[in-house]
Amino acid sequence: MHCLNTQKPKFHHYRETGPSLCQASNSPQGLPSYQDVHVTKLPSGLVIASLDNYSPASRIGVFVKAGCRYESPDNQGVTHLLRLAANLTTKGASAFRICRGVEAVGGSLGVTSSRENMIYSVDCLRDHIDTVMEYLINVTTAPEFRPWEVSDLTSRVKMDRALAAHHVVGLHGAAYKNTLSNSLYCPDYMVGHVDADHMHNFIQNNFTSARMALVGLGVDHDVLKQVGEQFLNIRSGMGTAGTKAQYRGGEVRVQNGSSLVHSAVVSEGAAVGTDEVMAFSVLQHVLGAGPHIKRGSNSTSKLIQGVAKATADPFDASAFNVNYSDSGLFGVYTISQSAAAGDVIKAAIGQVKAVASGVSEADLTRAKTQLKAEYLMSLESSEGLLDAMGSQALARGVYHSPEAIAQMIDSVSATDVANAANKFVSGKKSMASSGNLVKTPFVDEI
Repeated sequence: MHCLNTQKPKFHHYRETGPSLCQASNSPQGLPSYQDVHVTKLPSGLVIASLDNYSPASRIGVFVKAGCRYESPDNQGVTHLLRLAANLTTKGASAFRICRGVEAVGGSLGVTSSRENMIYSVDCLRDHIDTVMEYLINVTTAPEFRPWEVSDLTSRVKMDRALAAHHVVGLHGAAYKNTLSNSLYCPDYMVGHVDADHMHNFIQNNFTSARMALVGLGVDHDVLKQVGEQFLNIRSGMGTAGTKAQYRGGEVRVQNGSSLVHSAVVSEGAAVGTDEVMAFSVLQHVLGAGPHIKRGSNSTSKLIQGVAKATADPFDASAFNVNYSDSGLFGVYTISQSAAAGDVIKAAIGQVKAVASGVSEADLTRAKTQLKAEYLMSLESSEGLLDAMGSQALARGVYHSPEAIAQMIDSVSATDVANAANKFVSGKKSMASSGNLVKTPFVDEI
């Protein structure tokens, strides 16, 4: 562990250096190297990825392979506590110092997590990178978890659980036997029972150099590499071995007084890095991934078109697609009036069956265009670009350019999409529903 009171690396501040965008676009050699994402893997296993875009604002993140799928039955909910504890006292800085120090330079520090990764990030003006980096390194490598501070988090855990009462929260629990079945939120029976020791043990087992990626936008790659070598070579080894997710299929039903029924019906989809993953993404947009126009009717959606023929009641329907390192879920998500729930769900599944029989060239082209636009637009924000760089660097140790991703999307054929739809149709189903479920079919009835 290191506290950064001395020997802080000095970051180079670029303002008016480097070629202008006009000069870059006219260069006969094409795009210059400063527009490329640089990736380096250190001997410790730590991955460094950076894009120095000469922006006056910088964003830096530490990605850790330590999502809730790595929790054990004894520490269920520990990643939820870690998210809330990101601003607590560390060995190098008090909670007050972290808060005041980051705010004094106009920066921000936050933490998010998925089922597979935890992401600690800071953003600030480029002139203040060294200041906020001190706090980022302290938070990720030297947490203290004082028992009284951890105990004070219980009320916030309860509040998060109340706000997260979501209609598809139980879907992963129904779909998987292990790992990916773990909730992003602390279970009720563990609230108040996850303590500082649980948090220290989880950090010790999972926050190792080989499970981390240090990613930066608007920062020199050599300087970021220096930071990684000096401060993130914290523990060797691969940490907790990940157990392969086991898909099982199941159902969870939450009966309540709501007049609307929310329902998700899925089967196992594609894992990240497989040949199928792009086919499922294109299939999602063939069926309809949500409205593209505010309060629009989403008239190009196959699901909307098909379900509209089955009911005159108001409804919504979209395709559901998530991908993990060793599994994935694909299916349909519907919202309907209670009395029409069965018709809406069956009509939506019927549209997937129709695509399994074949997809037109016009629908395939539209879906590819929508998918490419969605991906490229996500990279327009620093948050989206950092997430794409970090996720790829941590999972594979490489970064695929937007051009490469677009080529992968273009290479998907109508047969690939039909095969993906057939995998859903023939696969074992999982289902999560909430609302007045009197007219909602069970998973074995669809």
